[in-house]
Amino acid sequence: MIVADDGVGIFRKLQSRLGLLDERHAILELSKGKLTTDPARHTGERIFFTSRMFDTFDILSGGVSFSHTDGEANDWIRDNPQYQNGTTVWMRLESQTSRTTKKVFDEYVSGEDYDFSRTVVPVVLAQYVGDPLIARSQAKRVLARVDLFRTVVFDFSEIDSIGQAFADEIFRVFAQSHPEIELNFIHANASVRKMIARARSHRPGHG
Repeated sequence: MIVADDGVGIFRKLQSRLGLLDERHAILELSKGKLTTDPARHTGERIFFTSRMFDTFDILSGGVSFSHTDGEANDWIRDNPQYQNGTTVWMRLESQTSRTTKKVFDEYVSGEDYDFSRTVVPVVLAQYVGDPLIARSQAKRVLARVDLFRTVVFDFSEIDSIGQAFADEIFRVFAQSHPEIELNFIHANASVRKMIARARSHRPGHG
């Protein structure tokens, strides 16, 4: 299925309404879920869950795209200069898929109220080419709005290394100020795990 329009573009609209630095930050925020420019009318959950219902889901707008493929570890930002105007959404679903809406929702919701309480943050979306993740400002970009969730999983796929300040901001500073939020990580290599362990060792009660 393909849906297209000739509007201002979804990423540009999010960037403008939310005061983000660029369109790539809008893609990072979309990947977390609960993002909306009209909270009185929308929950901000639709794109997050819809993207996970399909085998492949791509939004192309403003020369960049957000891509989610079922079974892959990460969402992706890609350059697509041919889609400068409007927004185009590509969705593909195999006719014999075993995926159900219940399976998708159960991965991210919990409790009797079926609350959207868990998110996975693809850390690679915060990284520009040639821009290592070393600064607290970069960590704060990753942490934006994650306090809306009870469980946050940071996916470090494709991340070779992180800096001390980056790890400290997430796994010590943020963790100490939000003890009610469970912070986990996946797909981290040995170098990244060491930095996370170092940050956590400086938290109260960790030696």
